[in-house]
Amino acid sequence: MLYTNVTRIKDFFIVGFPGLSPEYYAPVSALLFVLYLVIAVGNIFILVVVKCEISLHKPTYLIFCHLALTDLAFGTVILPKIISKYWFNDSMISFYGCFVQMYFVHSLGAVNSFILMVMALDRFIAVCAPLYYTSYLTNTRVLGLCGISWIMPMSWMVGEVLDALRLPFCGSNIIVQCYCDHIAITSLGCANVREVQVVAFGLAMFSLWLPLGFIIFSYFAIIIVVIRVSSSQSRIRTLSTCTPQLLITFLYYMPRCFMYLANIVGFTFSVQVRIVVIMLYSVLPAAVNPIIYCFKTSDLKEKLEKKLFSRKINISIKTA
Repeated sequence: MLYTNVTRIKDFFIVGFPGLSPEYYAPVSALLFVLYLVIAVGNIFILVVVKCEISLHKPTYLIFCHLALTDLAFGTVILPKIISKYWFNDSMISFYGCFVQMYFVHSLGAVNSFILMVMALDRFIAVCAPLYYTSYLTNTRVLGLCGISWIMPMSWMVGEVLDALRLPFCGSNIIVQCYCDHIAITSLGCANVREVQVVAFGLAMFSLWLPLGFIIFSYFAIIIVVIRVSSSQSRIRTLSTCTPQLLITFLYYMPRCFMYLANIVGFTFSVQVRIVVIMLYSVLPAAVNPIIYCFKTSDLKEKLEKKLFSRKINISIKTA
């Protein structure tokens, strides 16, 4: 254990996965590096395709772009540091660098949650009020809603970071986690940290449960509308338009809700298992979401198939 006897420590040390044997450092760092490449390539690909295809400049795909941007940013915030820990044995992160990482971890997580709420609104209007969809949900309004989804969490997280910075740190500087988060940092404070943690927990629950409540309401209304459709083919076609959004929402909320509910009922995990689960639900959706966009969204899938088909034709013509 590393300690410091000054009131303001200069560095934190990232533990990563507790108990991991040094012989597994190289495979773990390589796996995390590949995962980061998948996140970067997949989400940049979505951003480029939607940007270049004018026909995809629609509310649904603009929302996908914002999700891709948050996934790309989130992966960039947390993965390089933990990769360097296991690749280069670099566990140290500066005091203020840790707070900067904490800021982006929590603000980007909340942004993702609110953008999922905008996505649910998109499907709610498309299914429940299709005649008004083009007038109610224009590109400008979607961009405005997504902009609010970015501004709100990034604004209140400044206050959370400043509250945490006011705490005196005079004991351990060990972060038992793969990245700096609010609980890990404030738990190291020497003063009474309960008030700071309660405020942060309240904002975290607000950014999680408010969007989730609206999402549940939206899809409940969508299911009612779909049930009333007489044609089975129309029901399947309508539900298929919601499949990408449902999968993305499930990947984001299900593990988080499971962890919170497990804590409420008193089911506890070991530190090692908890950190692995947190890392899985933090980074896996960012890697999987681009695949869902491509294979579960008809317009995007069609555009990609046309491009690949035309490229095959051009190659065959050149080789003929």
